[in-house]
Amino acid sequence: MKKISFYKYQGTGNDFVMIDDRNRQFPRTDHELVAQLCNRRFGVGADGLILLSKHPTEDFEMIYFNADGYLGSFCGNGGRCIVAFAKQLGIIQEQTQFMAADGLHRAKISNDQVSLHMNEVDHWKIEDDSIFMDTGSPHHVIFKDDISSVDVAKDGSEIAHNEPYGAEGTNVNFVNIRSAHQIDVRTFERGVEAETLSCGTGVTASAIATFLANKTTQTQLKVHTLGGVLEVDFNHQESQFTDVILRGPAQKVFFGTIEL
Repeated sequence: MKKISFYKYQGTGNDFVMIDDRNRQFPRTDHELVAQLCNRRFGVGADGLILLSKHPTEDFEMIYFNADGYLGSFCGNGGRCIVAFAKQLGIIQEQTQFMAADGLHRAKISNDQVSLHMNEVDHWKIEDDSIFMDTGSPHHVIFKDDISSVDVAKDGSEIAHNEPYGAEGTNVNFVNIRSAHQIDVRTFERGVEAETLSCGTGVTASAIATFLANKTTQTQLKVHTLGGVLEVDFNHQESQFTDVILRGPAQKVFFGTIEL
């Protein structure tokens, strides 16, 4: 049996198994193993598993797996957590640039606060009661007067895997407006197939959607999730959103080893 060290990290309750895989010892095609490690009854327990890998030109590469064991799109909270992980490993200091599924990302870390530059957003679709966009992962955003009573698992699943999203699916965010500066967000995550305590790309999509829906004129919002508070900043320039930054805590929970 081969032993591999892992760390558990969380960002506003969105938790991840983190593995230093610069030597590529982890079996990346073993989907059942990844799913087992993410299982909260028979494994470590997490919303996803992240490998920190070498990259030829950047500080590192982020390889993200959903809890179902398969490669996922970009994960904002996972991106913030891997920055904290890279600093712990001594790979970076206060600033970094790394590769992820949706391209390059820059980030800064101070204590446990990570500011992560997200990709620019220049495409979205506005329906009567929802807005769809891709912030590294696809998100369907719905505004509700009260999200505390929403059955996120049920309602989110029904939207995520039906038309127009089909087999690929989408993440689903339910948003309540607290004030011009603050919103509440609950998220159904595809791949996890459940509500998570927080979702970084979803928080980002929800903040931008709030602006697009003319529910605020602010370009800096505090976003309250079940797992804590995040901040999203952006610039709006004609038909695109630039300088999109997701900011919040990323913390190590514990360290352990697994036998493969």
